[in-house]
Amino acid sequence: MIKEKYTIKDIAQMAGVSKGTVDRVLHKRGKVSKHAFEKVDKVLKEIDYKPNPIARNLKRNKTYSIHVLLPDPNKDPYWIPANEGIIEASDQFTPFGILIRKYFYDPAEKSSFMEQSEEAIRSRPDVLLMAPIFESESQVVLGQCCEAKIPVVLFNNHINCFKEQIFIGQDLKQSGRVAASLMEKIIGKNDGIAIIHINKEPHMQSKENGFIEFFKERSDSKHIMVSKTFNSAEKNCFNHEVSQFIKSNPEINAFFVTNSKAYMLVEAFQELKKDDVVIIGYDLLKPNIMHLGQGNIKFLIHQKPKRQAFLGVNYLAEHFLFGKSLPPHEFLPIDVITSENVHYYL
Repeated sequence: MIKEKYTIKDIAQMAGVSKGTVDRVLHKRGKVSKHAFEKVDKVLKEIDYKPNPIARNLKRNKTYSIHVLLPDPNKDPYWIPANEGIIEASDQFTPFGILIRKYFYDPAEKSSFMEQSEEAIRSRPDVLLMAPIFESESQVVLGQCCEAKIPVVLFNNHINCFKEQIFIGQDLKQSGRVAASLMEKIIGKNDGIAIIHINKEPHMQSKENGFIEFFKERSDSKHIMVSKTFNSAEKNCFNHEVSQFIKSNPEINAFFVTNSKAYMLVEAFQELKKDDVVIIGYDLLKPNIMHLGQGNIKFLIHQKPKRQAFLGVNYLAEHFLFGKSLPPHEFLPIDVITSENVHYYL
């Protein structure tokens, strides 16, 4: 049943008081006699009156600022969908007084991260929505926000230093366990496994921990596991390091890549004429999707960066507009993508 909408005039007539009295009761301003308050309060309870927070904010010309700190999508394509999610949320909530400002930093430069974070904090936002990839620097930023009394919400990457911080993204350790479960199903009992970090970020260690934990719990597991970090700044150097790693570890033919750069490992193997490998990675970047279709990558785990960013803004906007409480964490589903179902996600 649709509830009838009541105006201040309607409530005043039902309570037998003036519109000014109802306005003072609703907005808790000015003096109202006890008798008049009781009459208005009785009517409000009878009609189950709920104020419209959006209308109230528009009337008061109240605005809230959400500053978003994230890696530059022009420098790392993984962040393109995240930027799209922020734009989509901004289009939805800007008309209601939610002002969103983005600060892009170079994901390869810690100084860029600090410069952009300082600029974001200097503007005194109501909240900072942040995707951190530098652990110690992010801890500094969180401390600065705490001193400035600026709440922080994290998405995509979690920093384990402030327990009260809100996080939106995947359960990173559990996603590593999912990858291990997939790996176990498609390799031999004695095959060696490499956990590959390309441009390692703090959250990748959580994935590695989950991956290793899965196999440790299996008493019959005989897999040799090696963890290796590569830097992708120079392609020739990257390919050379991969080549050296393969020569030093000939027993390894299964690879778990902990971020969106699985395609780089595939391309290095193609140059080395090495095709007897199993690769599991993350994220729906175009080259990853291509190699998934060609069978060079067996599985991709979808981290939903666009959904993460959109939800971050959405939860904050609804908190400001409707007074909704913020969840301490929002873990998104861990979707396993294959060549057979990838088109449903595009």
